[in-house]
Amino acid sequence: MSNTYTDLVNQTFDFPQEGFVVKDNYLQFNGVDLKRLIDKYGTPFRLTFLPKIGMQVAKAKKMFNDAIKKQKYEGEYFYCYCTKSSHFSFIVEETMKQNVHLETSFAYDIEIIRNLYQRKKISKDTFVICNGFKTKAYTRNIAQLINSGFTNVIPVLDNILEFEDYKKSIRTKSPVKIGIRIAAEEEPTFDFYTSRLGIRNRDVLEFYVDKLNGNERFQLKMLHFFMNKGIKDDIYYWSELNKVLNLYCQLKKIAPELDSLNIGGGFPIKHSLAFEYDYNYMANEIVSTIKKVCKKNKVPVPNIFTEFGSFTVGESGAIVYSVLHEKMQNDREIWYMIDSSFITTLPDTWGIGEKFLMLPVNKWQEDYQEVHLGGLTCDSHDFYTSEEHINAVFLPKSNSEAKDPKEKAEPLYIGFFHTGAYQDQLSGYGGIKHCMIPSPKHVVVEYDKNGKLVDWLYAKEQTYQSMLKILGYK
Repeated sequence: MSNTYTDLVNQTFDFPQEGFVVKDNYLQFNGVDLKRLIDKYGTPFRLTFLPKIGMQVAKAKKMFNDAIKKQKYEGEYFYCYCTKSSHFSFIVEETMKQNVHLETSFAYDIEIIRNLYQRKKISKDTFVICNGFKTKAYTRNIAQLINSGFTNVIPVLDNILEFEDYKKSIRTKSPVKIGIRIAAEEEPTFDFYTSRLGIRNRDVLEFYVDKLNGNERFQLKMLHFFMNKGIKDDIYYWSELNKVLNLYCQLKKIAPELDSLNIGGGFPIKHSLAFEYDYNYMANEIVSTIKKVCKKNKVPVPNIFTEFGSFTVGESGAIVYSVLHEKMQNDREIWYMIDSSFITTLPDTWGIGEKFLMLPVNKWQEDYQEVHLGGLTCDSHDFYTSEEHINAVFLPKSNSEAKDPKEKAEPLYIGFFHTGAYQDQLSGYGGIKHCMIPSPKHVVVEYDKNGKLVDWLYAKEQTYQSMLKILGYK
């Protein structure tokens, strides 16, 4: 009986799949020859495949615009990129090539907006949706942006007092667009019942009547809705969406300037070869639901905004490690020690138990075994022991011998895929890491003007000198 890793995958999944194919016993990621990059740069390295960003944006735009056409929906769709997913300039600039808009979450984001405008990557008509609980520095920067002529900056109020800052600091003659975030109710199994972000549903109407109704300086243009659980086809999501839609309809009857509904982000990305999600169905149901509720309440439908972050950049990323050593710690637990750390390179695996799509790069014709993956830090939680679809990790045996006795056996290389969102941000890119494990190299792959794949090194592996300097050692 054959027990190769290839057999295991073919017996378990439909394979190959979009973005993943094995050629000459080596895995390729979106057509990228990973073995060539390993030979060129060594491991560990982080990979960004830029073309995937445009593919994701186009996918979402088509889904929503197809749904709008199918439902004969009279509003427009606007795609915003959630900058906190990845602030790297080459990623933000790649998203802006797709004619999208931006969402911010902190004061320093506004400096990125200014920089993009100076380099003609955006215009003053680009929508800038300003979310989050806002410090004085944040509201001040937002006001300065609006005062300098940006016509589509929409500060989304996280609390009622935030509005007072704008009344004092915004000086434009044209009415200023304002949004309100609704504090969503979370699932009963969540750590809390109501989101800490946003204004309570029951306070919104009163706030509008007291502060915005008849106000010539400010116009309520947008309601914002987002649930931590993301966009899922279950009764809880549809129930919460309907609550927000009914509030929108109530407001629309007394606030004719209100014309937009922001449903935030939350489209999932593929973290397993077993992943299934009907994006087209969900987009169509969202558009259909909005239309039905508005029709029932006899109000015009809103424009629809989304703020996709993980969906935009998540599937563009990967990180590749080498297995340094195989350890048998008892009668049945085998550990593969990687040449980096999960805590420092994939912090979501440690912080929230996130599972990423994991596959070996080589040795697909070798027998497989159940293993645990261990990182280099001395932290007992620096490990990865299960995949999203199964409570185990299976990988090829790492200690196979070289075909030529004179040659050294090739180590096992493993890749974690669709890691492009949040991991660098959460791990503190370029800063101090646990046990001083360095940030890995960062390789970017894109198409040149002739349609050929090219790669370049964005950042070398972090040096001890940079860490010592941060720590104050001279």
